[in-house]
Amino acid sequence: MSAPASGPAAVPPGSDPEPRTGAQAVVADAIDPARRPDVLLRVRRDEGHEISAWWMIGAFVLVSGAVIALLSFVPGGA
Repeated sequence: MSAPASGPAAVPPGSDPEPRTGAQAVVADAIDPARRPDVLLRVRRDEGHEISAWWMIGAFVLVSGAVIALLSFVPGGA
């Protein structure tokens, strides 16, 4: 005769101790939104392949300069 399992309910290894609800099953089977084929310009890159922050800083400076240059053509400025 074997010894009784410890705890209130013996759970076999590798099985869930609680049943999964519908929401948990949907989340577990969900597709990463960044990898959907219909999403444009949104890509999750691998670790170490992230875009450099300097590209974002440069884009901000460039767009800011373009806005200031275009606003200089608006009459009635100070």
